[in-house]
Amino acid sequence: MKFVIFAAFLLVNTLVFPQEINQFDANGKRHGVWKKNFEGTNITRYEGTFNHGKEVGLFKFYKNINRQAVLTATKQFNENDNKAEVKFYTSRGKIMSEGLMDGKVYIGSWKYYQKNSDKLMTIEHYDDSGNLVGERLVYYPNGAVAEEQHYREGKLDGISKWYSNKGVVLKSFTYVDGKLHGPSQYFSPKGDLLVEGDYRQGKKYGVWKYYEEGVLKQEKSF
Repeated sequence: MKFVIFAAFLLVNTLVFPQEINQFDANGKRHGVWKKNFEGTNITRYEGTFNHGKEVGLFKFYKNINRQAVLTATKQFNENDNKAEVKFYTSRGKIMSEGLMDGKVYIGSWKYYQKNSDKLMTIEHYDDSGNLVGERLVYYPNGAVAEEQHYREGKLDGISKWYSNKGVVLKSFTYVDGKLHGPSQYFSPKGDLLVEGDYRQGKKYGVWKYYEEGVLKQEKSF
């Protein structure tokens, strides 16, 4: 009987004194559960937990759509630094993209998904400063590669290719330090060479050749 009375006392106190939110520690830093609304509304803008000013655990961010809080992003924070595993959502709750952030900077690998499926649309990679590095791939809805590019310190560098949804190369460009520089080629959907020539510092250079059905038809000098 005493246990039942004690349990009832705890329940009443829980109902009467809910967990306090939006509190500060002795140093004026946010601590504990925080929840903020869009200004002038009772619609949640974000919610999560702070540990003496540091975000910890899962944070949820919302959009105000037709006076409803609609989840737009989540961040799973690391307790030891400012890095967080981030997911962005469509208004229908489908994951749109996901990856790692350090503060507001994209780092590591990021994945972007097709509008109407869970298949990859784009995958790209960032260094610790938020610059694109390495290979970046874009896919057709059927999973075939549409674009292949290479980056160094945030700039295109190396050979970039564009493909048809059947895997045929349509264009091949060479970049150096973000500028077209080197051999370039254009192909038909059947893979026949149409145009070839060089770029130097972003401009056409030298002799460009133009083909029809594999036969050289014209040359232009730049």
